Amino acid sequence: MKFKLDRIISIATLTASVAALVLVLKKPAPVAEPLPAPAVAANAQSFQNKLDQLEQARAQGQSGAEVRLSAQEIAAAMAQSSGALPANSGADANSTSPSGGAIPLSGDLGSGEASVKDYQVNFEGDVAKGQFLAHIAGKDVWVTMEGHLGSKDGYATFEPTKIKIGDLEVPVSLVNDQLQKRLMEQRDRLKLKLPDNVGGIKVENSEVVVTNK
Repeated sequence: MKFKLDRIISIATLTASVAALVLVLKKPAPVAEPLPAPAVAANAQSFQNKLDQLEQARAQGQSGAEVRLSAQEIAAAMAQSSGALPANSGADANSTSPSGGAIPLSGDLGSGEASVKDYQVNFEGDVAKGQFLAHIAGKDVWVTMEGHLGSKDGYATFEPTKIKIGDLEVPVSLVNDQLQKRLMEQRDRLKLKLPDNVGGIKVENSEVVVTNK
């Protein structure tokens, strides 16, 4: 009887492990849809125009002025920053927005090196959503995070409320300490420093609200 019970437990454990692996490698539903390349270029320009407005307000002595940025504008700015945005804004209208450039990260969710090969961003209510394709331990896996965006000491901050690897949800408490450590160690490499004229950021009504100093 004990032998049979041990065998059943072993089979159940193996089945659970296989199921978890399948979920980890499964591509989840996207948090945002890709845009045509011309739309990406237009959103990148809109992003820059709004930051210029914020600087103009500060130059005129208007402290606390704000601008609102959409998910498309943020994604386009990220693509431009990574070098993934085509230089020719008149690209084929049937083409889609480029994938994010590879971003190396020392110390992944397991061990060794990880690099981000593609990413998407979106906002819902006061929640920021990010999804990226990471190359971890020789495998490409999708990581999805939801949480609250903020700022501290001149840098953007992120407090996760939900994390998924593939289609498998991971308890935030298990990885948040390590995540915050990595964000702190690599905040300059990840370009988390805010422009000098920015006083704070937050997500509100599905947009990023940026205020000047």
